[in-house]
Amino acid sequence: MKKRSSADGATVLIVGAGPAGLVLGNLLLAAGIDCLIVERSSREHVERRARAGFLAADTVRVLVAGGLGAGLLARGRQHGTCVFRSERGEFALHYGDLGRGEAHTVYPQQELVTDLVAEFLHRGGDLRFGTPVSEVGGLDGERPWLVAHGADGTPYRLTGRYVAGCDGRHGVSRRLPADAVRSHRRRHGVSWLALLVETPPALPAVTYAVHDRGFAGHMARTPSVTRYYLQCEPGTDPGSWSDSAIWEELDLRMRAERFGPLRRGPVLERAVVDLESDVLDPMQYGRLFLAGDAAGLISPSAAKGANLAVMAAETLAQAFAAALHLRDEEPLARYSATCLPRIWRAQEFSHWMIGLLHAPRGDDEESRFLRALRDSRLENLRTSPPQQHSFADNYVGV
Repeated sequence: MKKRSSADGATVLIVGAGPAGLVLGNLLLAAGIDCLIVERSSREHVERRARAGFLAADTVRVLVAGGLGAGLLARGRQHGTCVFRSERGEFALHYGDLGRGEAHTVYPQQELVTDLVAEFLHRGGDLRFGTPVSEVGGLDGERPWLVAHGADGTPYRLTGRYVAGCDGRHGVSRRLPADAVRSHRRRHGVSWLALLVETPPALPAVTYAVHDRGFAGHMARTPSVTRYYLQCEPGTDPGSWSDSAIWEELDLRMRAERFGPLRRGPVLERAVVDLESDVLDPMQYGRLFLAGDAAGLISPSAAKGANLAVMAAETLAQAFAAALHLRDEEPLARYSATCLPRIWRAQEFSHWMIGLLHAPRGDDEESRFLRALRDSRLENLRTSPPQQHSFADNYVGV
């Protein structure tokens, strides 16, 4: 293995340049803690990767307080209303006026990531794109290490005092001993055709359409790009959906004939998302600490993934600062115990949202029962003020 000087290491080695890794890296630099981020993909890929764009109020607080919110404050848009459509009609829920009175800031994740990359580099951070990590080791000792690979594929070792695994659910950081963590997993049996369309939003608010043919959703991303979702059969090839079939089904499920036409445009991206959830407990092992999707996956039904990642990054940055500046390791020891309750609360709400928006299409007794239950949940949300306040707290809260 090729050796490099100790300057190639850092106090905290961060694997992954998504929201969790980039927020963590920026907060560490602001706290005077040197760190190194390695990312397997190119900078262009990372900065163009379209993901969720709904930022909760707590997430905005973390970003602004850390000097990372200039872009979202300038270009983000406030959303405090969502709309539900069903056979019984349409109703708007002004969640920004309910519960704690908090709204979302809509700011596409690729724009946030671009901001975070630029700020990390501006602060003098070391960020290595196109640098996959094949192994993480030494986690039980004082000097954990990574085996990284340069542009020519040559492996080299990086050492540090701590490792932060922010490289997603398929990353190397999750390859822990079988007896080190417990995985809690649920496959919800629901898949979405996720569409990115080059057209201004057709509707002023996020709209969830409940239909016996399956769920459909409309979410604004930018003034010129809209995200649509269509429930589809698990295992569907996204390429099997033609543009005409997509718009026909969106019109049907969104009930365009009844509520008004959708704005059509070129489909820029289509992919099938299987709704799955998992949580690792604990989120740490020795000198390794997991954040973002590396620590747990949440379904996109409630827009919690990026928000949980940012909150975990803040918690971890504060714990590293306590350990390194105050010689207090207790916040690091409590890292999992601090994060997991809010993760499980988000998982519970996401699971509830899946039940609110989906039901089987069959004509057997159980399918009919579950559809009636779904309709009852939706009616309760429409008519019950306590349910509306609870929804608002959970929809925006992290």
